[in-house]
Amino acid sequence: MKILKLLNKKNFSIIFISLLSYVSTFAEDKPADIWNIDKKKVKESIEGKSSVEKIEEISESNIYQLQTDKNIDSISFDKELTSKKIEIVGLYDPEDYGLSIDMWSNTDGSILKKLLNNINNYNLSKDASEILNISLLTNAYNPNQNITDTEFLKFKSNWLIKYSNLELIEEYLLKNQIINLHPELTRYLVDKYLSQSDIKKSCEIFSNIKEPLADPYLSKFNLYCLINYGKNDEAQLILDLKKELGFKDDYFENKINYLFGYIDEANKEVSENSILDFHLAHRTNSEFSYDPKKDTPKLIWKYLSTSNLLYNIKDLEITDIDKISTIEKATHDKNYSEQELFEFYKRFQFNISQLINTDEVYKTLSPIEGRALVYQRLLLTEDPELKLELLKTLKNIFEKDGIGNAFDEELKKFLIQIKKENVPSNFTTFYNSYTKTDIVVDKKIKYNNKILHQSKLINYFNGDYAKSKIEEDLDKFLKKIKKDKKYFLSKKDIIFLEALKSDGIEISKKYKNLYQVNESEMPSDIQSMIDNKELGAALLRVIEVIGPDKIEDIDDNTFYFIINTLNQLNTDLIRNKLLLKVLPLKV
Repeated sequence: MKILKLLNKKNFSIIFISLLSYVSTFAEDKPADIWNIDKKKVKESIEGKSSVEKIEEISESNIYQLQTDKNIDSISFDKELTSKKIEIVGLYDPEDYGLSIDMWSNTDGSILKKLLNNINNYNLSKDASEILNISLLTNAYNPNQNITDTEFLKFKSNWLIKYSNLELIEEYLLKNQIINLHPELTRYLVDKYLSQSDIKKSCEIFSNIKEPLADPYLSKFNLYCLINYGKNDEAQLILDLKKELGFKDDYFENKINYLFGYIDEANKEVSENSILDFHLAHRTNSEFSYDPKKDTPKLIWKYLSTSNLLYNIKDLEITDIDKISTIEKATHDKNYSEQELFEFYKRFQFNISQLINTDEVYKTLSPIEGRALVYQRLLLTEDPELKLELLKTLKNIFEKDGIGNAFDEELKKFLIQIKKENVPSNFTTFYNSYTKTDIVVDKKIKYNNKILHQSKLINYFNGDYAKSKIEEDLDKFLKKIKKDKKYFLSKKDIIFLEALKSDGIEISKKYKNLYQVNESEMPSDIQSMIDNKELGAALLRVIEVIGPDKIEDIDDNTFYFIINTLNQLNTDLIRNKLLLKVLPLKV
């Protein structure tokens, strides 16, 4: 209660008024949100008394009475939070994607939970991830059968954490002002920024929050940010109020008291309980150093890495097995450079006999020495087949110890040096698996006017065709096809035509016998969802079908019913993007 002893009643009133003004300013600046139809504005007033008179009255009263009032407010807030009915939480206007504000309303929640759990088991491709973002973040009413609002919001939080797009998470939380409904998601966001040693970005989140913080951890983080902004008086007052309500955290208070300037030296204790605790230990100790262990949390490893606090691998002895093993684990978690680790492997000493008989000798060595031996032998060979054999062996040794990701980038570097035509058939699968890249190459469309789905007509899905023009040009193309007895309409041609028909493009009846649609190709459960206007569930099924695959790699029959689903849902923007990835010829 240091500050309460230092302040007289007048000063206490001034600070309290400034706090109210601070909160009031946030409230006045809050933008209108047409989707947030159930939020209510809370107005407090005291009959016959101004705000200043009320503050003076508080300052005159016993501080414990103030805390009693605060307790009541806190309880009321908790009750309101628990009972609050969240109708709409999202980012995107449903009309932008051809969706509906009722997209979840007709679906049994037990089905949604099953679909969402199945999807969560996949490492979704970029295509599937983009559709899931649209599905979960479109402004729509929550489902109301066999699933609670809390459960549905939890699925959204879990997905956003897994997807780990920090800017998207920040936009989602702040636009909807649902910090207290998503404390885990908010904590994930601020902790991630802090692990990147970006305290400024972490604290900016709190500057944009317009509701009282209910979560104890976030409240502590906010208090620290106030000090970081130089708002010590506000921070101290909040800390005092928290302590009156029962808050007790000796570790946190010791570090904070040092930052307040009340003590000359903080204790040297370092806690891994949270990234905030760890950061405070670093912030309050000018001679801070720390040796992480294998079980040190990933966020703290990341913080050490981004703050240049990790020990230099060049300073390690090859006999220091524990530290080397720790660095291997950190490399697996992408907190240490693969290049530095493999440079370290070169320091191990092996004789000629060991290098010649690597395939047998490595098995008799410790795992670390075994990896170093295989790597050194790898550097000495030019033969593609032997190189592939050693690469596969080395990858297996890493994976056996659960650190397979420590040999990703270096593995790819070796593989791309081997020409594909020099890869023996027994190594083809291995070679193809680890040379795949997620880098998007911006290939240009090459038109082939001899094939319907590769012709310039495909530009319709870019928005480059008027309806009358596409109908005219399509009629001419189909007329040529009908005359050409050798032309066979492929599945992709049919997908192209069916997409046009779903958009209301007229196709002359004289071409109706060019192809037939097989209705049995459409999965019955998806068709049932569409018929029942279960838009959200149908999209989740499409995402489940795509799963980890790139849309370009999906077979034509599966792609047909995916596009058929999107045709019936009228989700043209999603559909067109997929069509333009699959149908045109690109070089």
